[in-house]
Amino acid sequence: MGRRSRKLKVDFADLAPSGTAAGGFARIIDRRSFLAALLALAANPALGQVPASGTGTVDVAVVGAGAAGIAAARRLAAAGKRVALLEATDRVGGRCVTDTALFGVPFDRGAHWIHVSATDPMTDLAALGGLEIYRAPPGEKLRIGRRYADRAELNELSAARLRADRAMNAAGHGQADMACSEAFPNDLGALGLTVEFLLGAYSCAKDLSEVSAFDFANSKERERDFFCRQGFGTILEKVALGLPVRLSTPVSEIDYSGRSAVSLQTASGTLRAQAVIVTVSLGVLAAEIIKFRPLLPLRHFEAVRKLTLGSYDHIALELPGNPLGLGSDDVVYEKAATNRTAALLANVSGTSLCMIDIGGGFGRTLAAQGEAAMIDFGIGWLAGLFGNSVKAAVKRRHATRWDKEPWVRGAYSCASPGNQPARGVLSESLNGRVWFAGEAVNETLWGSVAGAWVSGTRAADAVLKRLSA
Repeated sequence: MGRRSRKLKVDFADLAPSGTAAGGFARIIDRRSFLAALLALAANPALGQVPASGTGTVDVAVVGAGAAGIAAARRLAAAGKRVALLEATDRVGGRCVTDTALFGVPFDRGAHWIHVSATDPMTDLAALGGLEIYRAPPGEKLRIGRRYADRAELNELSAARLRADRAMNAAGHGQADMACSEAFPNDLGALGLTVEFLLGAYSCAKDLSEVSAFDFANSKERERDFFCRQGFGTILEKVALGLPVRLSTPVSEIDYSGRSAVSLQTASGTLRAQAVIVTVSLGVLAAEIIKFRPLLPLRHFEAVRKLTLGSYDHIALELPGNPLGLGSDDVVYEKAATNRTAALLANVSGTSLCMIDIGGGFGRTLAAQGEAAMIDFGIGWLAGLFGNSVKAAVKRRHATRWDKEPWVRGAYSCASPGNQPARGVLSESLNGRVWFAGEAVNETLWGSVAGAWVSGTRAADAVLKRLSA
């Protein structure tokens, strides 16, 4: 069964260089790995030089070193512009980061799934620089109590999910927007809660009552899944090599009131630029951690609040010896009786690491109770499906809490009913000097790494056009 690309996933075809025809880019992938093409960019020596300190003057300042910021900085630097890539934290990647210290193996704290459109050839995707991309195993498993669903029951779930997906897509192409829950079929019986979780909290990071049918229908489909054995975040680290990144440099104010330069107040001092691309999460913008002078126009201010971030987290457990008896990267759901449900990705990349994913309203409430409560739920949930012996098998454990990350404050954007046009509003610049980029600014790839990347590249192209004028 194909999954919708709504969990910060990437479509490699969407990272094609600007001006490359789709067929041409497909041929490039056939001749050599797309990853090779991306990593080759990291070795590009033609990067604009910038002052080492936090002060000075540059052509363009990019705020935030996630996928959008990295993409924008690469495009600008390749055009010969002096770029400063300002990152508030001590690492690059944003919500796509790989940790190797917690479990001794790559653990993607945020984005993990790499999705590829069925029409894009991926047969020649090669390993380069020690990175291995491999295809996810087909199929998913459903637990009904402490047994697996049989083929007929799996087909029933697949049919129910397809019906709900089609109904909400049809509503998204209607004359008036509505909540996806209003279009959700009410005759799915005992499978209704499971399908709601799969299409809502698990795919959109929000319950369906909070999801715009227009936004749902506009999101592109992905049908083939891949993983990076070294972690998705490792790919972004490689792509960011050579960029003029200033880590631990939060921006507190952006003053675009002047006639020429835009001033940015950072922890290191004042930086001036002809243009600025802001790629921080909407959670940071909504909290007004960065002040704008003059204030954001009302339409931008309201757009930020109409595209609130959902909640999505991993409960990561180390289970040596494979006590669940599952294969590498097996996906398991349950026939849910309540909204207190989750999804399991077992034996990540052949390791002992298992990730239990929670999201939506239940996920947000549980995460607010703290990491210990999340881990208790995860272990209890597994025990309910596989038996109490699982509890003693768990070794190291950890839970992400993206809602509490001060420089993120949520998972990814999802428009509430009636507010899908807000994405277009955020694509508008402020006086031709400040642009916004990120997954939230992409109308068809929202909630994905690809959406962030494409948005960053488009913003950089807009800045280059402006500067040349």
